[in-house]
Amino acid sequence: MAELATIARPYAEALFKTATSDLEGTSAWLDELAAIASNVQLQQYAGNPSVTSAQTFDVISGVAKSKLPEAAKNFLRAVIDNGRISVLPEIAGQFRVLKNAKSGSSDATVYSAFALDGAALADLAATLEKRFGRKLNLKVELEPELIGGVRVVVGDEVLDTSVKARLEQMKAALIS
Repeated sequence: MAELATIARPYAEALFKTATSDLEGTSAWLDELAAIASNVQLQQYAGNPSVTSAQTFDVISGVAKSKLPEAAKNFLRAVIDNGRISVLPEIAGQFRVLKNAKSGSSDATVYSAFALDGAALADLAATLEKRFGRKLNLKVELEPELIGGVRVVVGDEVLDTSVKARLEQMKAALIS
């Protein structure tokens, strides 16, 4: 994966430098393009030698849910012309890291056994921001096998307060 990161870094840095006035908007359309580009069938289509760059651009821009701004279209054309469609998800990830570093925040994934309503999520966000000492951009994913509680992943840090983790701890204590 180091190769993808190496290829993606200049694109992410250049995009970050040019998008300093609208980081949120750029991040939104870049995430959308990355989601589209991660489709295996699209990558096969784009890799077909008989398909032109213009055709690939038309397919991707046609699939996009929102209207792409001119900067997004130019960026997408550059990525397609250089044959880097498969690197778009990594570019988006590195762009997010740069954006978070500038704003002093981090992306966090909350795995929960049950759906969290707005108030519970707001309370959890406040508690987690205190615990990790920085602003967090929360994304919630359901994971029923946790039984209850939550598991939070922030970068390489993990906070696991799930019932499943507690049961595993009890099992380890009983066995030893």
